[in-house]
Amino acid sequence: MRENDEVDTVIEQWRRERSDLDLWPVEVLARVTRFAAIMNRSFDEVFARHGLRNGEFDVLAAIRRSGPPYVVIPSVLSEQLMLSRAGMTNRLDRLDRAGLIHRQLDPEDRRSFLVTLTDKGMATLDAAMSDHAANEAALLSGLSQQQQHQLDDAMYTLLQAAKNRDI
Repeated sequence: MRENDEVDTVIEQWRRERSDLDLWPVEVLARVTRFAAIMNRSFDEVFARHGLRNGEFDVLAAIRRSGPPYVVIPSVLSEQLMLSRAGMTNRLDRLDRAGLIHRQLDPEDRRSFLVTLTDKGMATLDAAMSDHAANEAALLSGLSQQQQHQLDDAMYTLLQAAKNRDI
């Protein structure tokens, strides 16, 4: 039998106050929310060790995933990361000042520019990605491989259902 945690305590309190409600969804999603907070905090700590914020890591990672020669236009980055163009410009400005990317006018469309990883940006991202992958493995280490696959399948199903739900 497992020990009670903070979520159990909250659910017990709600059951006492509102016994008419089905609190199972609240219990499950409270744990998802608590885990997400722990996960995000750990991501922030890993990226900070490399002088990055979470969003800056996302930009560098998107450029890296584009493959050689690691050149992307800002509108593609904005679309991939679901970020406004103004928000993307702010992130690119910070990364440019840090010497992690280089921006130059697009020779084929002078209204736009190209974003490229610098050598420093590539090295920083690769080191951060190695630490990030190790951190993610540590976060899941409390589950067996089978449980990790079950969690992945369940989360995939949940995400698909949530995307198709009218709110």
